[in-house]
Amino acid sequence: MISRYVAVIGAGAAGLVAARELRREGHAVVVFEREDQVGGTWVYTQEVDSDPLGLDPSRVSVHSSLYNSLRTNLPRECMGFIDYPFVTCSDGSGDPRRFPGHKEVLMYLKEFARVFGVEEMVRFEVEVVKVCLVENNRWKVRSKKTSTDGDIIVEEVFDAVVVCSGGRYSQPHVADIPGIDVWPGKQMHSHNYRIPEPFRDQVVILVGNSFSAADISRDMAGVVKEVHVASKFNEDGTYEKQPGYDNMWLHSMIESAYEDGTVVFRNGRIVLADVILHCTGYKFSFPFLETNGIVTVDDNRVGPVYKHVFPPALAPWLSFVGIAWKVSTLHFVPKFWLDICVLSGRIMLPSQQEMMEDVKAFYSTLEASGKPKRYTHRINDYYIEYN
Repeated sequence: MISRYVAVIGAGAAGLVAARELRREGHAVVVFEREDQVGGTWVYTQEVDSDPLGLDPSRVSVHSSLYNSLRTNLPRECMGFIDYPFVTCSDGSGDPRRFPGHKEVLMYLKEFARVFGVEEMVRFEVEVVKVCLVENNRWKVRSKKTSTDGDIIVEEVFDAVVVCSGGRYSQPHVADIPGIDVWPGKQMHSHNYRIPEPFRDQVVILVGNSFSAADISRDMAGVVKEVHVASKFNEDGTYEKQPGYDNMWLHSMIESAYEDGTVVFRNGRIVLADVILHCTGYKFSFPFLETNGIVTVDDNRVGPVYKHVFPPALAPWLSFVGIAWKVSTLHFVPKFWLDICVLSGRIMLPSQQEMMEDVKAFYSTLEASGKPKRYTHRINDYYIEYN
């Protein structure tokens, strides 16, 4: 068995299981985590970005996107790692619900890291600032640890790098709304939503109709004056009061915003709003990664990557774990296994040419089916076949 020196970037769910499996295969592993604990996006904080829209590149940013009321939208049976079930605590502590709150998920991840000794591989409060290719297909990793005496910069060379952090829930994408530059109200992204109280007695428009918009609209309904949900999936003149709520309406998308504070929807309705809250998802971002243009992010397509894991020209020495979405990361173990087995030499990838042909064929299939480029890594329709 071949032993490698491997850098894992990120100590969220993907990073934790990748690190455990790498070490099981006999590799020497270092996990870089910029926060002071494991858990990644499951670490709740009341802190938010200094820019509520999350677009200012110089902003003070916060990694987590959790709101206080968040619960899982999958049952816990679907969220555990294959050999470490996500069960309720035998002593009755914790959250006993089948769809538990975020604190229970974080506790599970911390227990996983403790039981399997992953924590001892993690360098906490260390941010990776640069990853670049050097000779013999090896990778130089520059990291930074901030201290009272200044930044401590460390450079090391690794045989392989596994990227388990890509801004999937921390780099906001916002809607393009005509007239928004002159609209006088407040804008923010759901990344920076925590509790409903700051919106008391206000009129709020949520843009988007996926999980976060559904959760946040209901969370707000008890304190706001009105909440209006604008969805691109409702283009037939939709204007519906939502069942069980006297102050929540579902609309078609926004047509335009105006300097008098009004917002006009495509269904013709006009709302004088205080806040527009963008529940419009996130963008992949790898500001630390330098590949000389081999790997790019184009409209949220990270590519080219074979099976959502390996860039053909850099495989297996660079890999991504966790860019596939609309599927539980915790339940999605086979690609971690693939990554580890390839690095160990137990299985072989196809040739670079064959991998590129596979990627191109996959892109062609997406295009033929009418799926936009930004849905390249959305695999909910076929993740069982993919596994």
